[in-house]
Amino acid sequence: MTQRIEDYALIGDLQTAALVGRDGSLDWLCLPRFDSAACFAALLGDEENGHWRLAPEGATTCAARSYRGDSLVLETVWETRSGSVKVTDFMPQRDQAPDVVRIVEGLTGEVTVHSTLRLRFDYGHIVPWVRHTDGHRVAVAGPDAIWLRDVPRSADGTEGAGPRVKTWGQQYSTRSSFSVKPGEQVAFVMTWHPSHEPRPPLVDPYASLAHSLEDWEAWTSTCTYEGPHREAVLRSLITLKALTYAPTGGIVAAPTTSLPEELGGVRNWDYRYCWLRDSTLTLGALLAAGYLEEAGHWRDWLLRAVAGDPADLKIMYGISGERRLPETELPWLRGYENSAPVRIGNDAAEQLQLDVYGEVIDSLYLAREAGLAPKPHAWKLQLSLLGFLETMWREPDEGLWEVRGPRKHFVHSKVMAWVAADRAVRTLEKDPSLPGDAARWRAMRDEVHREVCEKGYDPERNTFTQSYGSAELDAAALLIPQVGFLPPDDPRVVGTVEAVRAELGRDGDFIQRYSTAEAETAEGNRVDGLPGGEGAFLVCSFWLADALLLTGRVKEARELFDKLLALRNDVGLLAEEYDPVAGRQLGNFPQAFSHIGLVGTAVALARAEARDEARSGEGAG
Repeated sequence: MTQRIEDYALIGDLQTAALVGRDGSLDWLCLPRFDSAACFAALLGDEENGHWRLAPEGATTCAARSYRGDSLVLETVWETRSGSVKVTDFMPQRDQAPDVVRIVEGLTGEVTVHSTLRLRFDYGHIVPWVRHTDGHRVAVAGPDAIWLRDVPRSADGTEGAGPRVKTWGQQYSTRSSFSVKPGEQVAFVMTWHPSHEPRPPLVDPYASLAHSLEDWEAWTSTCTYEGPHREAVLRSLITLKALTYAPTGGIVAAPTTSLPEELGGVRNWDYRYCWLRDSTLTLGALLAAGYLEEAGHWRDWLLRAVAGDPADLKIMYGISGERRLPETELPWLRGYENSAPVRIGNDAAEQLQLDVYGEVIDSLYLAREAGLAPKPHAWKLQLSLLGFLETMWREPDEGLWEVRGPRKHFVHSKVMAWVAADRAVRTLEKDPSLPGDAARWRAMRDEVHREVCEKGYDPERNTFTQSYGSAELDAAALLIPQVGFLPPDDPRVVGTVEAVRAELGRDGDFIQRYSTAEAETAEGNRVDGLPGGEGAFLVCSFWLADALLLTGRVKEARELFDKLLALRNDVGLLAEEYDPVAGRQLGNFPQAFSHIGLVGTAVALARAEARDEARSGEGAG
C-alpha cells in the first residue's frame, strides 16, 4: 500500500537525504548527492523501482517513531506478539563515502526481523549485478557500487557476537533474517562509492551513531531562539540544515522530485535545486536563530552562483551553482499514486523572473545588516544587478510561481524591483563611502511604486491583484507590508489581506497561491498554462499569519499559526502543500519554504508577545 507523503521521515548527511516510511521502508535515496540519480525510487513507482524494508516479520506499520532529541537520528519502535524492537536509522556526516546505517535492537521478548534490500540504479531503471565477497554483498552497475554488511552485537556489547544473520539473494533482491532478544543488536551498513574506485574505509555503525548524536547536539546547542514553540522552530531549523549541501552551502528546496501538487495530476516538479528567492527568507530564518556561520555559507554560495552577466541571472541553480538543469521525463516510473509524469531537471530555470533580482539584493542587504563580514565584490555585484533591473523592470515576466502560461506584468515582480532600489538607497544612506547613485535609485523606487499602485491595484475591490489589469489575486501580495512597500495600516494593505483571505482561502485560512479555477484568462489560457488544481500552499498560509500579525490581529495570527503547526507529521515535517478536504500533505517533502515560513512566523509572534509583555509591564509600573 502506498504510504502517504506525511508517513515519511527524513534522514541525511548534509549532502543527500533519504525518506523512511512508517512501514520501515526506505523508499527514496539519491547517491551521492541530492540531485544524483536515485537508487531507491519506490516513492515514485513501486517496490521493483528500489527500496529497503527493515521490519519485524508480519508487521505492517510501526507503533511509534521520533527523532532522538534534537537530531536527525530516527528511532522507530515496533510491537509484535512475541516482543518489541527499536530500529535506529541515520546517515553519518560523511568523511569520504555516503553511508546509510540501520540498527535493530531487541527491547522485549524475542522478535524475528526481515530485511529486503532491492537496489535499482538510475531512478529504478537498472538492476545491478550482486556478488558476495569478504562478508559483504556488493552491487555494481555502471558508475555505481554499493556494499552491504551486517554487524551484530550481543547484549553485553560484544561486536561480532549475538544474533546470527542469514542473508541470501532472491528475486533480484538481497534478503536477510535474524532474531533479537533484549539488548541484542544488528547493524546494517550500506555504503556507496564510484564503481571504478576501491571500497572506502568501513565505518563502525555504533561509534557513528554516537558521533552523529554529538554532531547534532553541538549544532542545536548554538540556537539562540528561546521563544514559544521552540521545539517546532528547532525541528524546522534542523530540517533546513539537513537540506544544506555542506560542500557549497547551497540549500535545496526539497530532497525529492515529482511529488504531486494534486494526486493524479501533472503538476510534478523537481525541487532538488537551489532557488534564489528562498535566499532572503532562508537567511532571515538562520539569522533569527543565531546561525551566522550557516548564513555566511549561504551568502557565499549565492555570490558564487550569481556571478557573471546580470542578464544571465537564473532563478535557480544546482547545488554547486550549475546553471543548466534540463527537464526530462522518466516514463518507466508511474508517479506517486499514479501522478505522472515523473520529471528530473527543471525547465523553469530558463524563465525570466524579475523578482529574483530584488530578492538577491535584499538578502545581501540583510546579511550586511546582520553583521556578516562584508565581501569586497558583493556591493559591485548588487550595482550590476540594479543596472540591469533598471532597464528591465517594466517588462513582463513569468513571476515567482513559475507559471508556464504567457508572461505578464506580475505585481510581486514589480514590488521586488522596488525592494531592490529601496535596499540600495538604504545601503548608500548608511554608508555614503560606497560607490553608487542614491538619487538615481530613489527615482527608480518612486517610479515603480507609482506604477504598481496605479496599475496593480483594484480600487473597486480594494486589493492588489496578481498582475496589471487582471482580476486574479495572488497570495504573494501578502508580502507587501512585510517588505516595506506599504505600511501595514494602509487601507490598501488591509483590503488586500481580506481579499486574499476570502478568495484564496480554503477550509479555514489555508491559502492557495492563486486561483486554479477553470476560467480562461484574457489570453485564452489558464493563469499558469497547466491543467488541474493544487492544494493550499503552506508558506502562503504562514504569510497570512504574518500579515494578520502586522495589521494588529495578533490573536487571529496565533490561532492560524497553531492550526498550521498541527499539520506537521508525527516527526515535525511539512510538505509544500496541504489538501484540507482529504486532510493530506501534497508536493515535494520536506519543503524548505514551508519550514522557513514556520520559523519566520514563530519569530514574529515571539517578538510581538515580548512587546506586549513589555507594554504590560510599563502599564503596571
